[in-house]
Amino acid sequence: MGVRAPSYGVEQTTPTITEGRPGPQAPLEPHGEAPDVRLAGVRKTFGEVVAVDRVDLEVRRGEFFTLLGPSGSGKTTTLRMIAGFEEPDEGTVEIAGRDVTGVPPYEREVNTVFQDYALFPHMTVAENVEYGMRVRKVAKGERRRRAREALAMVRLEGFEERKPGELSGGQRQRVALARAIVNRPRVLLLDEPLGALDLKLREQMQVELKRIQHEVGITFVYVTHDQEEALTMSDRIAVFNAGHVEQVGSPAEVYEAPATPFVSGFVGFSNVIERDGRRFTVRPEKIQILEPGEASNGLHTERGRIEDVAYAGMITRYLVVLDRGGELQVVRQNLERSSAEALAESGREVTVGWRPEHAVAVADGRHDEEEETR
Repeated sequence: MGVRAPSYGVEQTTPTITEGRPGPQAPLEPHGEAPDVRLAGVRKTFGEVVAVDRVDLEVRRGEFFTLLGPSGSGKTTTLRMIAGFEEPDEGTVEIAGRDVTGVPPYEREVNTVFQDYALFPHMTVAENVEYGMRVRKVAKGERRRRAREALAMVRLEGFEERKPGELSGGQRQRVALARAIVNRPRVLLLDEPLGALDLKLREQMQVELKRIQHEVGITFVYVTHDQEEALTMSDRIAVFNAGHVEQVGSPAEVYEAPATPFVSGFVGFSNVIERDGRRFTVRPEKIQILEPGEASNGLHTERGRIEDVAYAGMITRYLVVLDRGGELQVVRQNLERSSAEALAESGREVTVGWRPEHAVAVADGRHDEEEETR
């Protein structure tokens, strides 16, 4: 149930953990069609450790769905239960409306791409891509035709006769992707496939993966701990924490309206302030530092002092300690300001302000106390 917002402008209802709406390009299922993946009350323990605790999720057909969370949050275990590499202690896993709980991986309509690619070093690129079809006894001519098409899709035409050892990390990742999509799975599972790549190549592959997913129309379930990666690529995101799902929604929903303090702090950086017994968040880029005499124009304002300044090229980060208690991180673009001018502002008394709709009330997270004691 929503809570009434206090006078400083928090949204009128507290966001709840909800599936939300799909992003602009997220295809909707036809009425009555089962989702490609449905998890109902899945729970998985390893000894006394609860890795996943009664998670419910639905992934729509053709969706790029990301499981996002820190190490140990349960996202990879959840992916492995979808793949069939782990079986839930409780609950069910469905693929395209079929209950596959207890069904071995090779009998599920899924393929998995791992971070280490798992290519056969003694085989050529073409042989690696064709391997799954050989096991399924697909005719040789059909295997080669489909392998060529898959390699063209990942932009590796002409690499058929090379061995994995002759390829870069990004090229090996593309071969693993081609080997997975050539089998035409209903769902493609990707377990941090870009984690071993350098930053520049990882950014390039993010664009490529989204392009490929759009072209082939296969449902992607993607695991990552990288918030920017999740926001860039996903139609929807499930944010994991300590074996639970804290929030499911489009990237804009998760970023702009975090449901819990954990989500607000993990997905990007967000200031959390308490006023009159209520907590709310506001993103650093939404806060303005008003110049002396500048009108507030409907902003909620507070006085404070610039405690620290960090010049970061295109932007400067300010830490403002508020007179009413608490502190804010504020980000400003360096449009006309030099580094010397920015750094000289440390210690200055300032007024900061933000639009009321940019402040979002958050309920106490289920795992706040756990996070604080870690």
